[in-house]
Amino acid sequence: NDSAATKTAPKSTIYPDADPAPKRRVHGMLKLYYGLNEEGKALGQAESLDPCDINGPHFDPELYLNKLRKECSLGELVDQEACMVKQIRSLDSDMQTLVYENYNKFISATDTIRKMKNDFKKMEDEMDCLSTNMAAITEFSARISGTLQDQHAQITKLSGVHTLLRKLQFLFELPARLNKCLELQAYGQAVSAHRRARCVLQQYSHMPSFRGIQDDCRAIMDQLAQQLRQKFRDGGSSAKDLSECVELLLQLDEPAEELCDKFLSHAQARLEADLQGLEAELRDSTSSAVVKASSPVIIGSPAESSMSATNPFLAPSSKTDILEFIDRGCNEFVSNLCLVIASYQELFINRLQEGDLATKNIPQMASGKLHTFVNSLAARYFSLVERRIQEEKGVGDNSLLVRALDRFHRRLQAVSKLLPGSAVPSQGTEIVVQAARERIRQYLSALQTFYLDSLTDVRQALAAPRLTVGGAAGAGPLLGSGAGAKDAPPSLPDLLSSLSTSILNQIKSVLASVHLFTAKDITFSNKPYFKGEFCSQGVRESLVVSFIKFVCQSSRQFCESAGDRGGSTPPALLLLLSRLCLDYETSTISYILTLTDEQFLVQHHTPVTAVTVLCAEAREAAQKLLNHYVKVQGLIISQMLRKSVETRDWVNTIEPRNVRAVMKRVVEDTTSIDVQVGLLYEEGVRKAHSSDSSKRTFSVYSSSRQQVRYAPSYTPSAPMDTNLLSNIHRLFSERIDIFSPVEFNKVSVLTGIIKISLKTFLECVRLRTFGRYGLQQIQVDCHYLQMYLWRFVSDENLVHFLLDEIVGSSAHRCLDPSPMEQSVIEVICERG
Repeated sequence: NDSAATKTAPKSTIYPDADPAPKRRVHGMLKLYYGLNEEGKALGQAESLDPCDINGPHFDPELYLNKLRKECSLGELVDQEACMVKQIRSLDSDMQTLVYENYNKFISATDTIRKMKNDFKKMEDEMDCLSTNMAAITEFSARISGTLQDQHAQITKLSGVHTLLRKLQFLFELPARLNKCLELQAYGQAVSAHRRARCVLQQYSHMPSFRGIQDDCRAIMDQLAQQLRQKFRDGGSSAKDLSECVELLLQLDEPAEELCDKFLSHAQARLEADLQGLEAELRDSTSSAVVKASSPVIIGSPAESSMSATNPFLAPSSKTDILEFIDRGCNEFVSNLCLVIASYQELFINRLQEGDLATKNIPQMASGKLHTFVNSLAARYFSLVERRIQEEKGVGDNSLLVRALDRFHRRLQAVSKLLPGSAVPSQGTEIVVQAARERIRQYLSALQTFYLDSLTDVRQALAAPRLTVGGAAGAGPLLGSGAGAKDAPPSLPDLLSSLSTSILNQIKSVLASVHLFTAKDITFSNKPYFKGEFCSQGVRESLVVSFIKFVCQSSRQFCESAGDRGGSTPPALLLLLSRLCLDYETSTISYILTLTDEQFLVQHHTPVTAVTVLCAEAREAAQKLLNHYVKVQGLIISQMLRKSVETRDWVNTIEPRNVRAVMKRVVEDTTSIDVQVGLLYEEGVRKAHSSDSSKRTFSVYSSSRQQVRYAPSYTPSAPMDTNLLSNIHRLFSERIDIFSPVEFNKVSVLTGIIKISLKTFLECVRLRTFGRYGLQQIQVDCHYLQMYLWRFVSDENLVHFLLDEIVGSSAHRCLDPSPMEQSVIEVICERG
């Protein structure tokens, strides 16, 4: 109750004379302000119906006290009383503070409301005064309007007459104004003035005075149009003046198609001058081109001094390099062409067409003429650029060409932006692509020429020892002859290493030069139409793969020179090329292609030649070369043996005292070949030799088997038995394939050569008839060959069998088959 009294105290003070209804309204607003409902509960709380709830609206004190007395002890009652007293005091304190704060606010609000009442009263007085004044003004305005109504109509009529007179004055002064503009060459003002008056003069042309003005204006404008046409035909005007002339002529109803033709004709004259300058420069550069004597360094060439004279990596020199030529074409022709396109589009295509011009479809007509004009001139320009690019035959340095193509490509992009849909940019791009492809072809041709020149130098180096006579024995194993230490020729491993290194370095140099086409700062390098095709099909396939195939094919061609002595190809060159192709198959091809793929990031989505295919081709070439080498060397030795057999009278020969010189030569040449092959190939696998293979006294011809074999032939009564035994022996002998492919090792190569040589010896013996001493000479020769040749072959039985066949065949063809004692043969061979 104290709280309620305290809470309502300020209200009675503020509103002492107020009735209960306003008090309840204010009380409700305060509850709303503090978030309470009508019963004093906080908004949002659920109302309690318990009569013992001291905070509920249905609280009953009697029930609450009875409940406490029943449920609580005396101590609890005392504690409850203390707690309740404490809460009452706290609520009283909070209520007093709240009342004092609200009291100050109520006082302030009362003052504000009182002031507002005074202000509104003054404002109402002023509004009443304003309303009275507005009514008086309206009345006065109505009176004035009524009084001046007749005069206002007259003033309006006079104003219209004045405006008409000003227009008539402009029309009458128009001829003089136009003449003045014509004198001052203010053509734009003249055309603008005439366009303003043209419709009026046309409308009133039936009146004599207006017809005269119209005729005078037409004559003046015809003269102005004539001057504009003359200025247009002179061609000395700037692009801005030409644009102004065309715009004014269009406003004077000149035919748009004729203006387009004249504009393009004038522009073509200037662009033709640019093209003629480029053509003159092209003629000068062509006529003054000279070949430089300098060339890039070629690493590892077998004979660099001789190669420099025929080196394909030479560049022609001219007065103007290609970069300057392209710069001039871009800065003059392409820039002027872009200006012409921009001006033409501004005048005839992009400008808004008004009036009758909108119905003539001028933009479509003008666009067609522009495309035809640009395409014709661009075709001539492209032909000059292609001619200049074709002059870049040297492949020493690509930097100028790549920069020139990059600049050419960049400037053509401006044409594509100015003239969408034009074929000029695509044609220029095709020139860039073709130039890159041509560069690839030039590099391939240069690599091929370099390879052939390198082979020529190798052949010269191989032939050089033949010109030297004498020297230390064994100093020149290359061709089986010695040379002095001062003039010692390069050995086969040195030549092979030099040739392989020079070719590999040249390929690396070419790849570095071609790599400039794919630099990051080159605009066309990242274009999809260029990079994928150039790297995959251009560099990898057309250059690297093609060169590797060329090496294999050109090497195989050395095997096509058939003949008894293998043609003019040195056998050592065949051996060297065979080893080169084998090295390519084992490592070089994989290295080169890996290097290419890494440098050019070749995308394998397009079909490319696999490494295994190239390796197989290189191995095939190596096998063919080595087979041919064996054949050539075998035929060389066979030729000596054949001549030694055919040129001797074996029936009337004297008793043998020495080994024939040709047999010694055969052993020497075989030893030389063994050394030669051993320089490039491994030893190979041999079959286990018999215990007496190295004994020089061993002879297959002194064995009991041979004695039995020869014995029947000495008595003419049993020739069929001899043939029968021989044929039976052949049936149980292993078949010997003379021209079978050889393996890549020294033993296999020497085995093939010796097989060919001894087989030739055997066939030549079968065509001759022998006397007693002829047979003995064959015995001595074969024993001498057996002493040395078994060391070179994989299976010594092969040599034993062939030599046995030779002696046996000689015995069959001997008129007096009396073999020499084995001890005598051994003495002769040891002495010889």
